[in-house]
Amino acid sequence: MLKNKKTLKRVTSAVYSVFRLALLIAIGYIVIYPVIYMVSSSVKTTAAFADPSVIYIPKHITFEYYATALKAIDYKNSLLSTLKFEILSAAIEILICSFIAYGLARFDFKGKKLLNFVLLLTILVPAQMIIVPIMTNYSHLDIFGILGFFNKLTGIDLRPNILGTVLTFYLPSIFGVGLRSGILIYIYIQFFSGLPKELEEAAWIDGAGLFRTFFSIAVPSSSVVYTTVTLFALIWHWNDYYLAVMYLSENFPLAVKIYDIDNLITAANIWGGGKAIAAKSAACFMFIAPMLAIYLILQRKFVQSIDRVGITG
Repeated sequence: MLKNKKTLKRVTSAVYSVFRLALLIAIGYIVIYPVIYMVSSSVKTTAAFADPSVIYIPKHITFEYYATALKAIDYKNSLLSTLKFEILSAAIEILICSFIAYGLARFDFKGKKLLNFVLLLTILVPAQMIIVPIMTNYSHLDIFGILGFFNKLTGIDLRPNILGTVLTFYLPSIFGVGLRSGILIYIYIQFFSGLPKELEEAAWIDGAGLFRTFFSIAVPSSSVVYTTVTLFALIWHWNDYYLAVMYLSENFPLAVKIYDIDNLITAANIWGGGKAIAAKSAACFMFIAPMLAIYLILQRKFVQSIDRVGITG
């Protein structure tokens, strides 16, 4: 009887292992297949698209459609616009959100619950619901109504229109209300709350101020959470289409160009024989390649940070 139980346990364990492996392979295939198809299609010749025997690996490889896609989406200028508007904004957001989270995690003060509630609202309220007042404010930027009051007194309107400038991207990041800043702040808070206070107290005894303590104690101890936040912020800003198309009228980043890739390929007179598919695949791969490279570089730290920070779901 005992022998049968052991045999049944081994069989059950083996079946579970096979099922788990098969499930992981299936999920991996679902995730990786679009990338495989994209890369394969981008290097196929026109004849390969008409050859039913060619599925993933073409007999002859060509990179001519990468050159076509570069011109169609104006890759160089679009990449520069992405770096200028989105990536620098993400860098500001990463730093500012850590300041805010450190204060909320390590100090108790009046109004803290209210700030946490406002922080929650920044997560729950989508940008689409408040885009009209935001754009109205940006078209006549006025801090605390000072310039508007001056306009009423003198009739001179000094309120600048910052739509189409980098300020529309930088200002929200500077004030901690940038693209998904609320989520980033909560990730920081969860990590900073678990740091031992003894190190900070020792620094304060030695005469270190708040900023020195933050940069000498908190930041060096938080490389894993900075890795997580950096990846999330870069990917979210890199993929940002909505705010870019609302704030800008020219010099669009790559996300906007990729969204309009069908029209751009058509305008480039790329027709038939799989040419359009190859050009679109090449453009899409060039769009995701930088983020893939960054993820591969930071992969190990990112996995460690997920374990430390406790992000799930």
